[in-house]
Amino acid sequence: MDKRPYAVRAWTMALLPLFPLPNVVLFPGVALPLHIFEARYRAMVADALEADRRIGMVLLQPGRWEPNYEGRPPIYPIGCSGVIASAAKLEDGRYNIVLNGLDRIRIISEDDERAYRRAIVELLPDPPLDAANREALSAVRVRLTELIGLSAGPGETASAPLLSMPDAEFVHTLAQAWDLEPLEKQALLEREDLLLRAQSLADLLEMRRLVSNMPPAPVRPQ
Repeated sequence: MDKRPYAVRAWTMALLPLFPLPNVVLFPGVALPLHIFEARYRAMVADALEADRRIGMVLLQPGRWEPNYEGRPPIYPIGCSGVIASAAKLEDGRYNIVLNGLDRIRIISEDDERAYRRAIVELLPDPPLDAANREALSAVRVRLTELIGLSAGPGETASAPLLSMPDAEFVHTLAQAWDLEPLEKQALLEREDLLLRAQSLADLLEMRRLVSNMPPAPVRPQ
């Protein structure tokens, strides 16, 4: 298994390999295990391992990718770059990798020089929050903690790692790990800053809780 140290260069715009999937959204600071089996994406991983190990994860647009998956079907322009933290090449050429999310990205333009997709992308860093917005984020974090049923009380060791995460990692881990639709996760990724992302996530979880508590619809007599 390849676990070489990796260096991530500072950049604002770069040519990045793209890995489009129909049901996966990557968030900054979150690890994502992936099994790479298609020939074009095995080549992508091999090239990335020989370069700076970065890949851009993007979501395929539902209803538009199915007829042309083998080609270059439409993708959402906002994605997330990641760095291959570990990689294991299997005997048949497939890979098991772990991709660590780095930064939100916007696709500027694609090229078609390789079998796999590549694009010029620009970095979309979250703007720093002022004191008022940091305070608001702390309140939203409390709300999220309550919504998912976490407790910081004595003996709650299972939730300790999540509760101790910094704000961005906490929000992004919940967004990626929670059972949300891919389009809901994509909408969260596209939010302009961490506070808006956290508020939108809390609203989604609140709606899920309300729906789950609704009584079943009455059965109409036939």
